[in-house]
Amino acid sequence: MSGPELQEFIDRYNAAWNDHDVDAIVSMHTDDSVFENHTTGDVNIGKEAIGKAITGIFAVFPDLSFEARSQYIRDDLVVQEWTARGTHEGPMTRSGMKVEPTGRKVDYRGMDVIPIKDNLVARKDVYSDGVTLLRQLGLTEIT
Repeated sequence: MSGPELQEFIDRYNAAWNDHDVDAIVSMHTDDSVFENHTTGDVNIGKEAIGKAITGIFAVFPDLSFEARSQYIRDDLVVQEWTARGTHEGPMTRSGMKVEPTGRKVDYRGMDVIPIKDNLVARKDVYSDGVTLLRQLGLTEIT
């Protein structure tokens, strides 16, 4: 997949994330797709695990939205930089530590690397600014 077809696909994929449409997101992944968050260390393999992970993200940040800052699209590969915004309204676990909802708003940046196989997401590697996220939640003194 390349060019306008790949752009249309990734636009639908990103819209499904902003709509919190877990079924639509999962349907755009291959059966053996990998969803890896390199900031948290979470690795999810297969549609069922990916669906649970995404449902969990939306439970922590029910108003989470993503704004694309830039996209780099080539044959069967999308790299995109984004800004995420949301409110911490659900419990989350980081490094084995449970964090109760803070009610704080977050605004942080990240990047996805998304290879495409058979017109579907083969994997999604997420790299995000975890220090900024934790600082905005009041969980680190790093400034």
